[in-house]
Amino acid sequence: MHPNRRRFLNLLQAGTAGALLNAHAPGWAQAVAQRASSVRDRVLILVELKGGNDGLNTVVPFADPAYHPLRSNIAIGPQEVLRLDGKTGLHPALAPIMPLWEKNELAVVQGLGYPQANLSHFRSIEIWESASNATEYLQQGWVDRALKNGLSAQGPFGTEGVVIGASDLGPLAGARAVLLNNPQAFVNQAQRNNLGTSPATNPAANMPTNVATNQMPSIPNGNAALQHVLRVESDIGSAAQSLQGEPHAFTTVFPQHPFGNRVRVAAQVVASQKNRGGVPVIILSLGSFDTHQNQLATHANLLRQLAEGLAALHSALQEINAWDRTLVMTYSEFGRRARQNQSGGTDHGTAAPHFVTGGVVRGGLYGKAPDLNLLDSQQNLVHSLDFRSLYATVASQWWGVAPAPVVRGQFDLIPFLKGFA
Repeated sequence: MHPNRRRFLNLLQAGTAGALLNAHAPGWAQAVAQRASSVRDRVLILVELKGGNDGLNTVVPFADPAYHPLRSNIAIGPQEVLRLDGKTGLHPALAPIMPLWEKNELAVVQGLGYPQANLSHFRSIEIWESASNATEYLQQGWVDRALKNGLSAQGPFGTEGVVIGASDLGPLAGARAVLLNNPQAFVNQAQRNNLGTSPATNPAANMPTNVATNQMPSIPNGNAALQHVLRVESDIGSAAQSLQGEPHAFTTVFPQHPFGNRVRVAAQVVASQKNRGGVPVIILSLGSFDTHQNQLATHANLLRQLAEGLAALHSALQEINAWDRTLVMTYSEFGRRARQNQSGGTDHGTAAPHFVTGGVVRGGLYGKAPDLNLLDSQQNLVHSLDFRSLYATVASQWWGVAPAPVVRGQFDLIPFLKGFA
Protein backbone atom coordinates (compact mmCIF):
# COMPACT_ATOMS: atom_id res chain seq x y z
CA MET A 1 0.00 0.00 0.00
CA HIS A 2 1.26 3.48 -0.84
CA PRO A 3 2.49 5.16 2.40
CA ASN A 4 0.34 8.22 1.73
CA ARG A 5 -2.76 6.06 1.39
CA ARG A 6 -1.90 4.21 4.61
CA ARG A 7 -1.48 7.54 6.38
CA PHE A 8 -4.83 8.75 5.01
CA LEU A 9 -6.64 5.62 6.26
CA ASN A 10 -4.98 5.83 9.66
CA LEU A 11 -6.08 9.42 10.02
CA LEU A 12 -9.65 8.55 9.12
CA GLN A 13 -9.66 5.66 11.61
CA ALA A 14 -8.26 7.77 14.42
CA GLY A 15 -10.49 10.72 13.57
CA THR A 16 -7.51 12.98 14.10
CA ALA A 17 -8.41 15.59 11.54
CA GLY A 18 -12.02 15.92 12.59
CA ALA A 19 -11.36 15.74 16.32
CA LEU A 20 -8.51 18.18 16.48
CA LEU A 21 -9.05 20.69 13.73
CA ASN A 22 -11.92 21.88 11.63
CA ALA A 23 -10.09 23.62 8.82
CA HIS A 24 -11.97 25.46 6.13
CA ALA A 25 -9.21 26.99 4.07
CA PRO A 26 -10.04 30.22 2.23
CA GLY A 27 -10.20 29.70 -1.52
CA TRP A 28 -9.02 33.09 -2.67
CA ALA A 29 -6.05 35.36 -2.17
CA GLN A 30 -5.90 37.85 0.66
CA ALA A 31 -5.62 41.25 -0.98
CA VAL A 32 -5.55 43.39 2.15
CA ALA A 33 -2.34 45.28 2.97
CA GLN A 34 -0.40 44.41 6.11
CA ARG A 35 -1.49 46.53 9.06
CA ALA A 36 0.32 47.69 12.16
CA SER A 37 1.85 44.95 14.29
CA SER A 38 -0.03 46.30 17.33
CA VAL A 39 -3.27 45.13 15.72
CA ARG A 40 -1.74 41.72 14.97
CA ASP A 41 -1.05 41.25 18.68
CA ARG A 42 -4.66 41.69 19.76
CA VAL A 43 -6.84 38.85 21.02
CA LEU A 44 -10.63 38.68 21.03
CA ILE A 45 -12.18 36.26 23.55
CA LEU A 46 -15.85 35.53 22.88
CA VAL A 47 -17.91 33.99 25.69
CA GLU A 48 -21.14 32.30 24.59
CA LEU A 49 -23.89 32.17 27.21
CA LYS A 50 -25.56 29.09 25.80
CA GLY A 51 -29.32 28.73 26.01
CA GLY A 52 -30.36 32.38 26.13
CA ASN A 53 -29.41 34.46 29.17
CA ASP A 54 -32.08 36.36 31.12
CA GLY A 55 -30.97 39.95 30.68
CA LEU A 56 -33.46 41.52 33.09
CA ASN A 57 -32.08 39.54 36.02
CA THR A 58 -28.49 40.05 34.88
CA VAL A 59 -28.54 43.82 34.41
CA VAL A 60 -31.43 44.67 36.69
CA PRO A 61 -33.68 47.74 36.19
CA PHE A 62 -34.41 47.71 39.91
CA ALA A 63 -35.90 51.23 40.00
CA ASP A 64 -38.34 50.63 37.13
CA PRO A 65 -41.84 50.32 38.66
CA ALA A 66 -42.79 47.80 35.95
CA TYR A 67 -39.97 45.35 36.77
CA HIS A 68 -41.25 43.74 39.97
CA PRO A 69 -44.88 43.24 38.84
CA LEU A 70 -43.58 41.32 35.81
CA ARG A 71 -41.49 39.05 38.04
CA SER A 72 -43.22 38.73 41.37
CA ASN A 73 -41.30 35.58 42.40
CA ILE A 74 -37.94 35.95 40.66
CA ALA A 75 -37.23 39.71 40.69
CA ILE A 76 -33.90 40.77 42.20
CA GLY A 77 -34.65 43.24 44.97
CA PRO A 78 -33.14 46.73 45.11
CA GLN A 79 -31.39 45.79 48.34
CA GLU A 80 -29.64 42.86 46.59
CA VAL A 81 -28.35 44.39 43.37
CA LEU A 82 -24.83 45.65 42.82
CA ARG A 83 -25.69 49.21 41.86
CA LEU A 84 -24.20 50.70 38.72
CA ASP A 85 -26.22 53.91 39.00
CA GLY A 86 -29.48 55.06 40.55
CA LYS A 87 -31.69 52.74 38.53
CA THR A 88 -29.56 49.89 37.17
CA GLY A 89 -27.62 47.17 38.97
CA LEU A 90 -25.98 43.81 38.43
CA HIS A 91 -27.16 40.47 39.80
CA PRO A 92 -25.42 39.90 43.18
CA ALA A 93 -23.71 36.76 41.85
CA LEU A 94 -21.69 39.01 39.53
CA ALA A 95 -19.77 40.53 42.46
CA PRO A 96 -16.38 39.17 41.21
CA ILE A 97 -16.50 41.48 38.18
CA MET A 98 -17.44 44.63 40.10
CA PRO A 99 -13.74 45.57 40.43
CA LEU A 100 -13.65 45.76 36.61
CA TRP A 101 -16.60 48.16 36.71
CA GLU A 102 -14.89 50.24 39.40
CA LYS A 103 -11.70 50.35 37.29
CA ASN A 104 -13.78 51.58 34.33
CA GLU A 105 -12.92 48.43 32.35
CA LEU A 106 -16.39 46.87 32.10
CA ALA A 107 -18.89 48.03 29.48
CA VAL A 108 -22.53 46.95 29.72
CA VAL A 109 -24.23 47.16 26.32
CA GLN A 110 -28.00 47.17 26.78
CA GLY A 111 -30.98 46.24 24.62
CA LEU A 112 -29.16 44.11 22.03
CA GLY A 113 -31.23 42.20 19.50
CA TYR A 114 -32.32 42.23 15.87
CA PRO A 115 -35.51 42.72 13.83
CA GLN A 116 -37.96 39.82 13.46
CA ALA A 117 -36.33 37.92 16.28
CA ASN A 118 -36.39 34.14 16.05
CA LEU A 119 -37.08 32.29 19.30
CA SER A 120 -35.54 28.96 18.26
CA HIS A 121 -32.24 28.20 20.00
CA PHE A 122 -30.72 26.72 16.87
CA ARG A 123 -31.82 29.35 14.42
CA SER A 124 -31.19 32.36 16.62
CA ILE A 125 -27.65 31.32 17.51
CA GLU A 126 -26.97 30.86 13.78
CA ILE A 127 -28.08 34.45 13.28
CA TRP A 128 -25.78 35.72 16.04
CA GLU A 129 -22.84 33.62 14.85
CA SER A 130 -23.14 34.54 11.19
CA ALA A 131 -24.41 38.13 11.67
CA SER A 132 -27.22 37.43 9.24
CA ASN A 133 -30.65 38.92 8.90
CA ALA A 134 -33.49 36.89 10.41
CA THR A 135 -34.60 35.64 7.00
CA GLU A 136 -31.27 34.66 5.44
CA TYR A 137 -29.09 31.63 6.01
CA LEU A 138 -25.31 32.03 5.94
CA GLN A 139 -22.72 29.28 6.36
CA GLN A 140 -19.84 31.65 7.17
CA GLY A 141 -19.22 33.00 10.66
CA TRP A 142 -18.83 36.74 11.13
CA VAL A 143 -15.27 36.31 12.45
CA ASP A 144 -14.27 34.43 9.29
CA ARG A 145 -15.59 37.34 7.21
CA ALA A 146 -13.35 39.65 9.24
CA LEU A 147 -10.41 37.32 8.61
CA LYS A 148 -11.04 37.22 4.88
CA ASN A 149 -11.60 40.96 4.65
CA GLY A 150 -8.39 42.12 6.28
CA LEU A 151 -7.62 40.46 9.61
CA SER A 152 -5.68 37.53 8.12
CA ALA A 153 -3.36 39.98 6.38
CA GLN A 154 -2.18 41.15 9.79
CA GLY A 155 -0.75 37.68 10.59
CA PRO A 156 0.73 35.27 10.07
CA PHE A 157 -1.33 33.42 12.69
CA GLY A 158 -0.50 29.92 13.89
CA THR A 159 -4.22 29.25 13.71
CA GLU A 160 -7.06 31.68 13.06
CA GLY A 161 -9.02 30.72 16.15
CA VAL A 162 -9.43 28.32 19.05
CA VAL A 163 -12.79 27.03 20.33
CA ILE A 164 -12.69 25.66 23.87
CA GLY A 165 -15.46 23.44 25.20
CA ALA A 166 -17.74 23.29 22.14
CA SER A 167 -18.18 20.95 19.20
CA ASP A 168 -18.60 23.50 16.41
CA LEU A 169 -16.84 26.63 15.21
CA GLY A 170 -19.73 29.06 15.61
CA PRO A 171 -18.53 32.58 14.68
CA LEU A 172 -15.34 31.01 13.26
CA ALA A 173 -17.20 28.83 10.72
CA GLY A 174 -15.17 28.91 7.53
CA ALA A 175 -11.91 29.74 9.27
CA ARG A 176 -8.83 27.62 9.95
CA ALA A 177 -9.67 27.00 13.59
CA VAL A 178 -8.95 24.44 16.31
CA LEU A 179 -11.44 22.70 18.61
CA LEU A 180 -9.43 22.47 21.80
CA ASN A 181 -9.83 21.58 25.47
CA ASN A 182 -6.21 21.08 26.52
CA PRO A 183 -3.40 22.88 24.66
CA GLN A 184 -0.59 20.56 25.78
CA ALA A 185 -2.62 17.47 24.90
CA PHE A 186 -3.23 18.99 21.48
CA VAL A 187 0.49 19.52 20.91
CA ASN A 188 1.28 16.01 22.17
CA GLN A 189 -1.34 14.44 19.92
CA ALA A 190 -0.05 16.36 16.93
CA GLN A 191 3.48 15.16 17.67
CA ARG A 192 2.35 11.55 18.13
CA ASN A 193 0.71 11.68 14.72
CA ASN A 194 3.90 13.14 13.19
CA LEU A 195 2.21 16.37 12.31
CA GLY A 196 5.22 18.59 12.78
CA THR A 197 6.67 20.87 10.15
CA SER A 198 9.77 18.83 9.36
CA PRO A 199 9.77 17.18 5.90
CA ALA A 200 11.26 14.10 7.55
CA THR A 201 8.18 13.55 9.72
CA ASN A 202 5.37 15.22 7.82
CA PRO A 203 4.70 14.49 4.13
CA ALA A 204 2.61 17.65 3.97
CA ALA A 205 5.72 19.70 4.69
CA ASN A 206 7.11 18.58 1.32
CA MET A 207 4.07 20.15 -0.36
CA PRO A 208 3.85 23.66 1.07
CA THR A 209 0.62 25.62 0.86
CA ASN A 210 0.54 28.27 -1.84
CA VAL A 211 0.20 31.54 0.07
CA ALA A 212 -1.84 33.26 -2.62
CA THR A 213 -4.47 30.56 -3.18
CA ASN A 214 -4.08 28.30 -0.11
CA GLN A 215 -4.06 25.34 -2.52
CA MET A 216 -1.46 22.57 -2.26
CA PRO A 217 0.30 21.26 -5.36
CA SER A 218 -1.17 18.16 -7.00
CA ILE A 219 -0.12 14.85 -5.49
CA PRO A 220 0.27 11.56 -7.35
CA ASN A 221 -2.94 10.13 -8.84
CA GLY A 222 -4.77 13.39 -8.13
CA ASN A 223 -6.20 12.01 -4.87
CA ALA A 224 -8.32 14.95 -3.70
CA ALA A 225 -9.26 13.29 -0.40
CA LEU A 226 -5.63 12.66 0.50
CA GLN A 227 -4.73 16.17 -0.58
CA HIS A 228 -7.37 17.54 1.81
CA VAL A 229 -6.13 15.42 4.71
CA LEU A 230 -2.53 16.49 4.12
CA ARG A 231 -3.62 20.10 4.09
CA VAL A 232 -5.43 19.58 7.39
CA GLU A 233 -2.32 17.88 8.78
CA SER A 234 -0.25 20.88 7.81
CA ASP A 235 -2.71 23.20 9.52
CA ILE A 236 -2.69 21.06 12.67
CA GLY A 237 1.10 21.14 12.67
CA SER A 238 1.15 24.92 12.31
CA ALA A 239 -1.42 25.36 15.07
CA ALA A 240 0.39 22.95 17.36
CA GLN A 241 3.70 24.69 16.75
CA SER A 242 2.15 28.02 17.75
CA LEU A 243 1.01 26.50 21.08
CA GLN A 244 4.23 24.65 21.92
CA GLY A 245 6.27 25.36 24.97
CA GLU A 246 6.15 24.73 28.68
CA PRO A 247 2.80 25.67 30.26
CA HIS A 248 2.95 28.99 32.03
CA ALA A 249 2.96 28.61 35.82
CA PHE A 250 0.17 31.01 36.69
CA THR A 251 -0.15 32.25 40.25
CA THR A 252 -3.81 32.98 39.48
CA VAL A 253 -6.14 30.47 41.11
CA PHE A 254 -8.70 29.37 38.55
CA PRO A 255 -12.24 28.42 39.64
CA GLN A 256 -12.93 24.73 40.09
CA HIS A 257 -15.82 24.40 37.67
CA PRO A 258 -16.04 23.69 33.91
CA PHE A 259 -16.04 27.33 32.88
CA GLY A 260 -13.09 28.03 35.16
CA ASN A 261 -11.18 25.24 33.43
CA ARG A 262 -12.01 26.69 30.02
CA VAL A 263 -10.75 30.07 31.17
CA ARG A 264 -7.53 28.42 32.36
CA VAL A 265 -7.04 26.81 28.94
CA ALA A 266 -7.72 30.13 27.20
CA ALA A 267 -5.15 31.90 29.38
CA GLN A 268 -2.66 29.12 28.65
CA VAL A 269 -3.24 29.49 24.90
CA VAL A 270 -2.45 33.20 25.12
CA ALA A 271 0.59 32.55 27.34
CA SER A 272 2.06 29.73 25.28
CA GLN A 273 2.00 31.39 21.88
CA LYS A 274 5.50 31.57 20.47
CA ASN A 275 4.64 34.84 18.76
CA ARG A 276 2.30 37.36 20.32
CA GLY A 277 -0.94 37.56 18.41
CA GLY A 278 -0.54 33.95 17.20
CA VAL A 279 -4.23 33.21 17.89
CA PRO A 280 -6.48 36.22 17.20
CA VAL A 281 -9.77 34.72 18.42
CA ILE A 282 -10.65 32.38 21.30
CA ILE A 283 -14.22 31.22 21.94
CA LEU A 284 -15.46 29.88 25.30
CA SER A 285 -18.92 28.71 26.31
CA LEU A 286 -20.96 28.54 29.51
CA GLY A 287 -24.45 27.21 30.03
CA SER A 288 -27.19 26.24 29.78
CA PHE A 289 -29.03 29.48 30.53
CA ASP A 290 -32.32 27.98 29.28
CA THR A 291 -34.07 28.71 32.59
CA HIS A 292 -37.69 27.74 31.97
CA GLN A 293 -38.21 26.70 35.59
CA ASN A 294 -36.76 27.32 39.04
CA GLN A 295 -34.61 30.07 37.60
CA LEU A 296 -33.36 31.80 40.73
CA ALA A 297 -30.81 29.22 41.91
CA THR A 298 -29.75 28.05 38.46
CA HIS A 299 -29.24 31.54 37.09
CA ALA A 300 -27.35 32.69 40.17
CA ASN A 301 -24.98 29.73 39.88
CA LEU A 302 -24.31 30.35 36.18
CA LEU A 303 -23.69 34.07 36.70
CA ARG A 304 -21.35 33.24 39.59
CA GLN A 305 -19.35 30.94 37.31
CA LEU A 306 -19.24 33.62 34.63
CA ALA A 307 -18.04 36.29 37.05
CA GLU A 308 -15.47 34.06 38.73
CA GLY A 309 -14.15 32.99 35.34
CA LEU A 310 -13.88 36.53 34.01
CA ALA A 311 -12.16 37.69 37.20
CA ALA A 312 -9.63 34.86 36.92
CA LEU A 313 -9.09 35.62 33.24
CA HIS A 314 -8.38 39.25 34.12
CA SER A 315 -5.87 38.18 36.77
CA ALA A 316 -4.12 35.63 34.52
CA LEU A 317 -3.82 37.96 31.55
CA GLN A 318 -2.44 40.69 33.76
CA GLU A 319 0.24 38.23 34.90
CA ILE A 320 1.48 37.83 31.33
CA ASN A 321 0.97 41.49 30.38
CA ALA A 322 -1.78 40.56 27.92
CA TRP A 323 -4.82 42.28 29.48
CA ASP A 324 -4.32 45.49 27.52
CA ARG A 325 -4.26 43.62 24.21
CA THR A 326 -7.29 41.43 24.98
CA LEU A 327 -10.96 42.20 24.42
CA VAL A 328 -13.56 39.94 26.07
CA MET A 329 -17.18 39.96 24.89
CA THR A 330 -20.25 37.88 25.79
CA TYR A 331 -23.02 36.84 23.41
CA SER A 332 -26.10 34.61 23.51
CA GLU A 333 -28.85 33.57 21.12
CA PHE A 334 -31.51 35.68 22.84
CA GLY A 335 -32.74 37.00 26.17
CA ARG A 336 -35.79 35.85 28.08
CA ARG A 337 -39.42 36.96 28.16
CA ALA A 338 -40.15 40.01 30.31
CA ARG A 339 -42.82 38.28 32.41
CA GLN A 340 -41.93 35.20 34.41
CA ASN A 341 -43.80 31.97 33.68
CA GLN A 342 -45.79 29.79 36.08
CA SER A 343 -42.80 27.53 36.78
CA GLY A 344 -40.65 30.18 38.42
CA GLY A 345 -38.67 30.69 35.24
CA THR A 346 -38.63 32.64 32.01
CA ASP A 347 -39.31 31.57 28.44
CA HIS A 348 -37.46 32.42 25.22
CA GLY A 349 -37.34 36.14 24.60
CA THR A 350 -35.58 38.76 22.54
CA ALA A 351 -33.40 41.67 23.66
CA ALA A 352 -30.67 41.33 26.31
CA PRO A 353 -27.54 43.12 27.55
CA HIS A 354 -23.98 41.89 27.06
CA PHE A 355 -20.62 42.58 28.65
CA VAL A 356 -17.39 43.84 27.09
CA THR A 357 -14.23 44.03 29.17
CA GLY A 358 -10.49 44.45 28.73
CA GLY A 359 -7.67 46.84 29.50
CA VAL A 360 -8.67 49.11 26.62
CA VAL A 361 -12.39 49.17 27.41
CA ARG A 362 -14.05 52.42 28.37
CA GLY A 363 -16.44 51.19 31.03
CA GLY A 364 -20.01 52.29 31.50
CA LEU A 365 -23.56 51.71 30.35
CA TYR A 366 -24.16 51.81 26.58
CA GLY A 367 -27.36 51.65 24.63
CA LYS A 368 -30.85 52.10 25.99
CA ALA A 369 -32.43 49.67 28.40
CA PRO A 370 -35.61 48.09 26.95
CA ASP A 371 -38.87 49.81 27.88
CA LEU A 372 -40.83 47.42 30.12
CA ASN A 373 -44.03 49.27 29.29
CA LEU A 374 -43.52 48.83 25.55
CA LEU A 375 -43.52 45.11 24.79
CA ASP A 376 -44.11 43.61 21.35
CA SER A 377 -47.16 41.59 20.28
CA GLN A 378 -45.64 38.46 21.86
CA GLN A 379 -45.01 40.33 25.13
CA ASN A 380 -41.27 40.39 24.48
CA LEU A 381 -38.81 43.22 24.91
CA VAL A 382 -38.18 45.47 21.93
CA HIS A 383 -34.48 45.73 21.15
CA SER A 384 -32.94 49.19 21.14
CA LEU A 385 -29.58 48.35 19.51
CA ASP A 386 -28.72 45.86 16.78
CA PHE A 387 -26.24 43.21 17.95
CA ARG A 388 -24.25 43.72 14.75
CA SER A 389 -23.16 47.08 16.14
CA LEU A 390 -20.97 45.09 18.55
CA TYR A 391 -19.32 43.22 15.69
CA ALA A 392 -18.96 46.35 13.57
CA THR A 393 -17.18 48.07 16.47
CA VAL A 394 -14.79 45.14 16.93
CA ALA A 395 -14.05 44.97 13.21
CA SER A 396 -13.48 48.69 12.79
CA GLN A 397 -11.86 49.75 16.04
CA TRP A 398 -10.21 46.61 17.40
CA TRP A 399 -9.05 45.00 14.16
CA GLY A 400 -8.93 48.01 11.85
CA VAL A 401 -10.89 46.35 9.05
CA ALA A 402 -13.87 47.76 7.17
CA PRO A 403 -16.98 46.76 9.15
CA ALA A 404 -19.49 46.67 6.27
CA PRO A 405 -18.26 43.39 4.70
CA VAL A 406 -18.12 41.79 8.16
CA VAL A 407 -21.67 42.65 9.23
CA ARG A 408 -22.98 42.97 5.67
CA GLY A 409 -24.39 46.43 6.14
CA GLN A 410 -24.08 49.69 8.03
CA PHE A 411 -24.50 49.63 11.79
CA ASP A 412 -23.71 52.25 14.41
CA LEU A 413 -20.42 51.87 16.25
CA ILE A 414 -20.42 51.79 20.06
CA PRO A 415 -17.71 53.92 21.74
CA PHE A 416 -16.61 51.39 24.39
CA LEU A 417 -12.93 51.35 23.39
CA LYS A 418 -10.50 53.92 24.77
CA GLY A 419 -8.81 56.08 22.19
CA PHE A 420 -11.70 55.78 19.73
CA ALA A 421 -14.60 58.13 19.19
